[in-house]
Amino acid sequence: MNLDLKRIVDQISRDKGIDKSVLIGTLEEAIRSAAKRKFGLSDNFEVSFNEETGDIDIFRYKEVVNEVTDPETQISLEEAKKLDPESVVGEELGVKLEAANFGRIAAQSAKQVIIQRMKDAERDLIFDDYKERVGEIVNGTIQRVDKGNIILSLGRAEALLPASEQIPRENYFHRGERIRALIIDAKLVSRGPQIILSRTHPDFLSALFEAEVPEITEGIVKIVSVAREPGSRSKIAVTTSDSEIDPVGACVGLRGSRVQGVVQELKGEKIDIIPYSPDVVHYVASALAPAGVLRVVVDEGARSLEVVVPDEQLSLAIGRKGQNVRLASRLVGWRIDVKNESKYQRALKDGYQSLLRLPGVGEATADQLFEAGYGSARDLLEVGPDQLSMIEGLGGDKAQQVWEAARIYVENLAREDAEEAAREAMARDFFTQKAGRAAASELNERRSPESDEPQENI
Repeated sequence: MNLDLKRIVDQISRDKGIDKSVLIGTLEEAIRSAAKRKFGLSDNFEVSFNEETGDIDIFRYKEVVNEVTDPETQISLEEAKKLDPESVVGEELGVKLEAANFGRIAAQSAKQVIIQRMKDAERDLIFDDYKERVGEIVNGTIQRVDKGNIILSLGRAEALLPASEQIPRENYFHRGERIRALIIDAKLVSRGPQIILSRTHPDFLSALFEAEVPEITEGIVKIVSVAREPGSRSKIAVTTSDSEIDPVGACVGLRGSRVQGVVQELKGEKIDIIPYSPDVVHYVASALAPAGVLRVVVDEGARSLEVVVPDEQLSLAIGRKGQNVRLASRLVGWRIDVKNESKYQRALKDGYQSLLRLPGVGEATADQLFEAGYGSARDLLEVGPDQLSMIEGLGGDKAQQVWEAARIYVENLAREDAEEAAREAMARDFFTQKAGRAAASELNERRSPESDEPQENI
């Protein structure tokens, strides 16, 4: 029987992946609990499991005394010498107990403790395993669907694929179907480990490329940034430290074999692979492809980019419902404002003319301001006179005069715009009232005169 217990411990450790020391500690604690239930709640019990023979030794320690006043915790010197002839008064003597004497209730209690501790140990083991695997792709089998949330079996554990982490228009409602997803979180709740999966996370796209492209796994090619609108389109920026490697070509693969593997997993999601550049101008030009870029104006402070494209490619640069420029902005990490060439030239011309309209500003001063990045009178108000005075040719007094002139000019423009808006509103109200009176007059003319005729007396 002892060998059977040893074999059971070994088998559970092997099948459940639980460390043998945890099982032995659980077994000893269960026997100790059973002993307390049978003989009392004192803590003077010691339980040890012999891994070699499978024996469980149970000792109840009692104090050796001349006269026993508490049989639960004391033993007489006479009885102690029968067990150990060298016993003396005042020492603790371990009295061996037989597990068979515990009784059915105590044995059942030990069994319940063992089962519960095994469940806890297995739960902790699973949680620790998946906590370390966050960011990793796993394969799961669909078990059921609950209010749009999909519960999958990962083997030893269940995982949740929330509706918010599912790709739009994908159908997973087939029990037993296998799908791949990214582990984004692992929580330990009262029911056990809760593993959260995602198919919409940008890291899922990165992990799929890592699985398809050996150069990424080896560290030769690196994914710098990912921007994604799941189920529709994604952009991914890649780079390499090896000048002989084409990072884009490595991700695309021979005849597109590698990228097609990712596209098929994402059910046709379009993927743009672009080369990363530390130069934000070249980076944003690649990010907005296939549209061509003519000019990029960089505002470092606001982290914004004004991008000028050919007139005929404006819609291509913006994309359907703004998707292309939106993804490019996320990829680059800067705010992007796309303008066509005609609008940009008009803005430059109008802005330059507003500088020339300022009192005391001639063409030479306007050119200096324009070259310093101040393309209009409004731009001058975004800084103070002190910053303007740093421009070569503009002293402190001159800079103050130019700034004051710009302030007055912009205030006058704002007042004129407000007056024009008020006149337009009054005109709209006038025509609305006039149209209303005309409609009322026409309605009165169409009224039947029968209601005005006197009725005959009956």
